[in-house]
Amino acid sequence: MSQTVASRLKIGLSACFQHADPSRSLFTNKTLQYVEQSIAHWLMSAGALVVMVPCPTGETARGDTSLSHYAEWLDGVVMHGGADVWPGSYGEMPLRAAWEGDRIRDLYDLALVEAFEQAGKPIFGVCRGLQLINVAFGGTLYQDIETQHPHALQHRDPVSYDQNFHDIVMVEGTRLSQLYPGVVHARVNSIHHQGIKHLAPGFDIEAWSYPDRVPEAIRRLPGQGRGYIAATQWHPEFHREGAPVSTVDDRPILHDFLDACQASRLRTRQPKYVPPGKIRDRAARMLRQALLRG
Repeated sequence: MSQTVASRLKIGLSACFQHADPSRSLFTNKTLQYVEQSIAHWLMSAGALVVMVPCPTGETARGDTSLSHYAEWLDGVVMHGGADVWPGSYGEMPLRAAWEGDRIRDLYDLALVEAFEQAGKPIFGVCRGLQLINVAFGGTLYQDIETQHPHALQHRDPVSYDQNFHDIVMVEGTRLSQLYPGVVHARVNSIHHQGIKHLAPGFDIEAWSYPDRVPEAIRRLPGQGRGYIAATQWHPEFHREGAPVSTVDDRPILHDFLDACQASRLRTRQPKYVPPGKIRDRAARMLRQALLRG
């Protein structure tokens, strides 16, 4: 039986940015905000309604709509991939001009994570999303794994792009390992040159790249905040049916996140208990107010 529109989860997707460029022939000198198609389709494959969350600030901003309004309305948010994180976001200077990242997008993404954290809504990060979440909660990054991490694997190949793979090891006893029972070693796509250097407090590492040990999946520990936060360094949305058995199936990760969103929705809608006496008192107060108005 197909889901009703009302029953479908509403999932926010963070925006990617193309900043105003006077040399661009299309949308000349206009700021573009967009999503990458495959990650929207990944969420939609499980029946979710996907909504890009636009940045509400900028030179064309109007009205009073805020990120907190989206966090109240939506059931969860996915922070997706894209530009490097600006090193200043974790207290460092860029080691090279090419690694300056996107400071404007960082400010937006950090505010978006804060809004959903304050609302207690689930957050899932992919690639840059993992790095941004780590920075948002006090962690740091390698600005470039190849030059800063001894004996590093090739975590990004611009030619093979999403066909660049490496091995990971899942950490026994973590939620991720429970989603993949019996799996210790697996293969994932790898499309990044930055990664976690120091893990944010209150988080746990659920998978490492192998053999160079760069964090590949993280999750917030129970009791450390208001809700579910998890992230992968690889892109689960790039997984395809018929892929080699050793590559990580995207579906358990997706349904784990959406199950958390469903649970959050139910908690949000749960009516608060009001003792019978308070109900009577409130009813009497409302009656008095109605009589006074009448």
